[in-house]
Amino acid sequence: MPPTALVTGASSGIGDAFARILAARGTDLVLTARRSDRLAALASELRAAHHCAVDVLIADLGTPQGRQLVASTLTHRTIDLLVNNAGLGVYAPVAETDPDVLDAMVQLNVLAVVHLTRAALPRMLERGTGTIINVASGLAFDPTPTRATYSGTKAFVVNFTRAVHEEVRDQGVRLQALIPGLIRTEFHDHSGTDLDAVPASWLMDPTDLADASLTGLDLGEVVCVPALPNTAQLAAALTRQSDLTRALVTNGTPADRYLPPTR
Repeated sequence: MPPTALVTGASSGIGDAFARILAARGTDLVLTARRSDRLAALASELRAAHHCAVDVLIADLGTPQGRQLVASTLTHRTIDLLVNNAGLGVYAPVAETDPDVLDAMVQLNVLAVVHLTRAALPRMLERGTGTIINVASGLAFDPTPTRATYSGTKAFVVNFTRAVHEEVRDQGVRLQALIPGLIRTEFHDHSGTDLDAVPASWLMDPTDLADASLTGLDLGEVVCVPALPNTAQLAAALTRQSDLTRALVTNGTPADRYLPPTR
């Protein structure tokens, strides 16, 4: 039997690209998003072009009901690859952003990733095989003004993915945190980024990103940054983070700068 992949946020952009590449490779699909018309059209196109099985699951992962619906599918079906791609980014100062918008980013970017990863893992571990790709962002490493909530949620995705990978790496299950840069998608219609003001050479096509992610799996990349030519730069940055943690947990004495002044 062919493998089966479940892709969230599959109605456009990165999710659409993953769906098309996987279908061309002979993978059966479960595609989920909120927009039923787009999902139905994509499913019909992929079935006709690649003769693969494509199921459509309409769900809003920003709601408990939507997360439960997709989690139930992961619990009861054999899913070989989960792509947690659905996400939301709205760039504005926290004090000026509607609290419901902030909540929506956390619900979709954090809770959906946690709940669906948790739902997929037991059956993957039972079979001793399976892969989860969690789509993060380059902003995970750069907490800049107006991106506070979005970058915070994506930093969570990176740390969560790396830690869970360590939990299951010896049991046949792989995880990858995919780090896009600027990708030419509809995501920016909501984020507030004016792509017309961005140099064309800075923008990556979503198909190139998804294809690189899948190649990165073959290379064993737990943190995959397709736009970064030198992986040693990434390794050094991640090592510095770990060194910082080791330094602060192995010293129970405040640094000299925090000591009261001598009289």
